[in-house]
Amino acid sequence: MIETTADIFAKVRRIEIKTRGLSNNIFAGQYHSAFKGRGMAFAEVREYQYGDDVRDIDWNVTARFHRPYVKVFEEERELTVMLLVDVSGSLNFGTRNETKAEMATEIAATLAFSAIQNNDKIGVIFFSDRIEKYIPPKKGRKHILYIIREMLGFKPESKRTDIGMALEYLGRMQKRRCTAFVMSDFYSRKDFEKPLQICRMRHDLVGIQIYDPLMRRLPDVGILRIQDAETGHEQYIDTSSKALRMAHERYWTERSAALNQMFQRNSVDLVSVATDGNYVKTLQHLFAMRG
Repeated sequence: MIETTADIFAKVRRIEIKTRGLSNNIFAGQYHSAFKGRGMAFAEVREYQYGDDVRDIDWNVTARFHRPYVKVFEEERELTVMLLVDVSGSLNFGTRNETKAEMATEIAATLAFSAIQNNDKIGVIFFSDRIEKYIPPKKGRKHILYIIREMLGFKPESKRTDIGMALEYLGRMQKRRCTAFVMSDFYSRKDFEKPLQICRMRHDLVGIQIYDPLMRRLPDVGILRIQDAETGHEQYIDTSSKALRMAHERYWTERSAALNQMFQRNSVDLVSVATDGNYVKTLQHLFAMRG
């Protein structure tokens, strides 16, 4: 079924009503508490006072006046928030209420409305194994509605995934420190730990893993035809086999543990949400964890 422009606009409106309400009523204040102070700007120097951090001493000014001076920093009032959204083929998969891509759209919209409430600019990078689209950071409701509309109707050129390439692109495009949310199922055949390390040094990164419950635990439904959404490879599996179901669950557990360990090693927050789960609770947990 081909969606008309009216269908897209109706979806945009429904998402706006839901996610804007969440940002206003549930996340009011929590977003600011979680992400305030991530960007600090130099304001002035003043004489050293007892209790000041010696690491803030400005040695050039101290040498000039022959008494210690410290640098004073203030929180940057305006932050830039970047959404790195995976639009590869695997995000179109969904066996419950919605696809991973639809879940990503709602989460992105909620974060975007929270950002503009905080007077932050919001930008988006759509990526597969290439940069599919870059939307420069701006403010305002009109800009967010444009982002939602693009996420709903966007047709990527590639179905494959390269998260490291997207992180490297963020590093090139955003010279100043920003807060970046990477939204993906993190099914990347290429290792992306090195780009994560490098990007983490400059930007405040947050990973949001979106997954379908079927990827965590196979149901016992007999013979099942499955297809790799990124390569097109098809095969049949016998889900009535307990050994197969256990092997699948073990693979998910080991893969999830490895992903979490990689993010922990690099001091990057990572949260996970299922397509039949409550992303509101997930975001509340994320904000509380960082508050």
